[in-house]
Amino acid sequence: MASQFKHKNNRPPHRPEATEQTDRQSDLVGGRNAVSELLKSGRAIDHLLVARGEHSGSLTVLVAKAKDAGIPVKEVDARKLTALCGPHHQGIAAAAACKEYAALDDLFRLAEERGEPPLFVVCDELEDPHNLGAIIRTAEAAGAHGVIVPKRRSTGLTNIVYKTSAGAVEYLPVCRVGNLVDTLRELKERGVWIYGLDMDGQNWSETDLTGAAALVVGSEGRGIGRLVRESCDFVVSLPMHGRINSLNASVATGILLYEAARQRHR
Repeated sequence: MASQFKHKNNRPPHRPEATEQTDRQSDLVGGRNAVSELLKSGRAIDHLLVARGEHSGSLTVLVAKAKDAGIPVKEVDARKLTALCGPHHQGIAAAAACKEYAALDDLFRLAEERGEPPLFVVCDELEDPHNLGAIIRTAEAAGAHGVIVPKRRSTGLTNIVYKTSAGAVEYLPVCRVGNLVDTLRELKERGVWIYGLDMDGQNWSETDLTGAAALVVGSEGRGIGRLVRESCDFVVSLPMHGRINSLNASVATGILLYEAARQRHR
């Protein structure tokens, strides 16, 4: 399987929200007062968007609170923030998560409750919310026990992800971690084999996926990162018989998930 995946460019549907301003991305809360209240509420926040160069008063305080809470803060051009949120964003917006993130132990607990060896999907810097939503939907349908995503350079549980997953995020725990390589190391220590989906690997149909397994899928453009690939126990590839040398990330993941399901239930 090639290391690059096609990137979908579908625009998210517009749905106004009753926030401090009209919310043009449906899961963005804009304005300093609105973001402050969201931080106080304890609701899961995917990330903060801050206008580049803004460092005044209350905005600095909000950024510091977000960082203390482990919430990623991304600087963007003020014009982009206006395009996303409208003109009254006051230099800041928060993307609220559609559901609370789970702890890694929650994923293991679900596998234990079902009496099954763990089956996880690990997304390495997957940036397209449509792909993440499709992976969550397929993982839940195939009987996986959870999805793991990094905090940085990755899409989180946005409303687009929720819609694309067809509500599967309600049933499948999604864990967000600070360091993916450290998490893979912990999974190994807990008896999980790591399978990377990338080019130049062993044949997918000849790979034993019956034991505790984590399937690692890379980003749409770059594939699996070097350190993540080096952390994998195996690299698994899908054959490309046509002229196209790559598959969409969610499609490739779905094929491997259902191969794992087939092996486990045969």
